[in-house]
Parts: sequence; structure tokens; C-alpha cells
Amino acid sequence: MTHTERKRRSTRNSRMVTPPTIRRMQEIMQNEMVREFLAEFTSTFVMMVFGLGAVAHMVLGDKMGSYLGVNLGFGFGVTMGMHLAGNISGAHMNAALTFTSCALGRMAWKKFPVYVLGQFLGSFLAAATIYLLFYTSIIQYSEGKLAVTGPTATANIFATYLPDHMSLWRGFLDEVIVTGMLQLCLSAITDKGNNPPLQGTQAIVTGILVVIIGVSMGMNSGYAINPSRDLPPRFFTYVAGWGIQVFRAKDWWWVPVVAPPLGAYLGAIIYAVFIGSSTPREPQILENTASYEDRRTPVLPATMPQLPVTSSLTPISVSPDNRPSVQAAPPLRDSIHLEHL
Repeated sequence: MTHTERKRRSTRNSRMVTPPTIRRMQEIMQNEMVREFLAEFTSTFVMMVFGLGAVAHMVLGDKMGSYLGVNLGFGFGVTMGMHLAGNISGAHMNAALTFTSCALGRMAWKKFPVYVLGQFLGSFLAAATIYLLFYTSIIQYSEGKLAVTGPTATANIFATYLPDHMSLWRGFLDEVIVTGMLQLCLSAITDKGNNPPLQGTQAIVTGILVVIIGVSMGMNSGYAINPSRDLPPRFFTYVAGWGIQVFRAKDWWWVPVVAPPLGAYLGAIIYAVFIGSSTPREPQILENTASYEDRRTPVLPATMPQLPVTSSLTPISVSPDNRPSVQAAPPLRDSIHLEHL
């Protein structure tokens, strides 16, 4: 072996060795909760960047944005978030939905802080990203003064604020009802035993649902319907220069945190009682019935007549008097090679 070949092989082997730090990081990234945390972080970030960016166009742009654009931004932001994280964490992107999943026993409570932390950090980073992208427009529009209320208010780019015609408790009721409608429809979308959307279309259908909620019920309180959508960006505006007024304006800040989980829980209960309990379900398999993997043969419905196993595949032999006779067929599972299943 020449010196060049030895050097080339040595270089190839050194490339294949994974440093301990990278190997440790790979092990951490394979942890289920870490993956779910990152999935919620990334999906919430994407949803919020599209949504808040649409709001910035409506507030700052003179004919560059619209209320419909805001609904489309959040709706299709949800769609993209579901494509990013749907098969990893379920792409909640909403602390109210995570709370409901835990309260109904669909998810362990130990995952609740992991999901919510990922959502909050993703939402906070999205607010910072939008602030960076639109900084000059914000300063020009507000004439250098970051206001929470008034004709040059820009805090509403990042969080929801009650309009003058709404009282605090009417806004609370509005958030409960709107979030309940969201959860009620999501329960139908995700219920495989009812009438779910076609495979692969769940994300787009959910995005359309968010758009419909916005255009039909979003006027009163800005349809926060999500603590993860409202509180982290509000906190960002507090530290970015808008000041404590973001929490004092009509004492509204706590409503998008408390009302959506209550509304989501009620919506899920209503679906479970009114719809879920009356939806036909698959018959349960008896405990002493072999599984599909054990049997390797399909289970025929009870109404289907059982055909005899003897068929053209049954072995035929010739007796000494030259008359064919039918031999007993071997068991079906022994006559089929597993690699053909």
C-alpha cells in the first residue's frame, strides 16, 4: 500500500468518527420530549411570523394590507406549522389546545410545560423577528414614539387589545365562545370515527377553519384564542420599548391567557357529549382473538360465508387405480411465505 493510499484511507476513517459532543447532541435530539419541544417551538414561530407580519401590513401599510390578509396570514401560518410538526408533536401551537388535551387525558400532564414553553419561546422570537423586519416602518408610522393606544398605536401589531365598544367581561365571553368554536370544529376534523377530511388535507382544512373564525367572529376582541399567540408578543413589546402600558390597557392582558383554555375545554366536552357519544365506532376485538400479525390472515366479517379451504391450490395425487384423489390441504398460514405478505 502506497503512502498516498494510506493517507487517503486514514482521512476517510477520521471523517467517519463522530466527536463525542456531536454524538451527545444527536442522542439529545432523539429524545421524544426534546423533539416535541422543538416541533412546537418551530411550528409556533412559523405561524406567528406569518400572522404578525400580516398584521404589520394592515397597521403600517397604506393599502398594503387588510383584515382579510390578517386572517389569511394566521390561517395559512397554522397550515404551514402543521406541516412542520404535525407528525412529531401534533402541532398544537396553542396552549389552550394543549391544556385541553391534558385535561381530557389525551396527553400526559408532564408534557404540558414542555409544549407551552416551546410555544411561548417560538412566539416571542417571532415577535422579535417581525420587530426587526418592520422596525423602520414602525418608527416612521409612530413618529418615533412607541404607543399602545391612539391613532399611531403600534403595540396592536403584536398583541390583541379591546376596542372602545367592548367591556372587559364581554371580551372574556367572546374569547370563551370563539375558542370553543375552534376546539369544537377541531374535534370533528381530528375524529377518525366521524367524517374527517381526506388524508393529507387536515392541515389546509384547519387553516381554513382559522380564516373562517377570523372573518366571522374576530372583530370584537381580535380573536386571540391562544395564550401562546398573545402573551409572549405582549411581553416582547414590554421589553422592547412600549412599556408597562401593554399590561394596563383596559386590564385586558390576562383575558387571552385564561379565557381560551376554558373555551377550548368546553368545546371539547360539548363535542364529546353531543357528537362523539353518538358516533358509530369500530367493534372491539375480543381479548382471546389472535391479532393480525399472529394470524397473518384477514379476519372475515361475520356476515360473510366462510368458503372451504379446498380449491385449485389443493394438492392432488393419483391413487394406484389411476383415480385422482384430493389430499387434505395444509394450514393456510403454513402454505404462505411471509415475505409475500
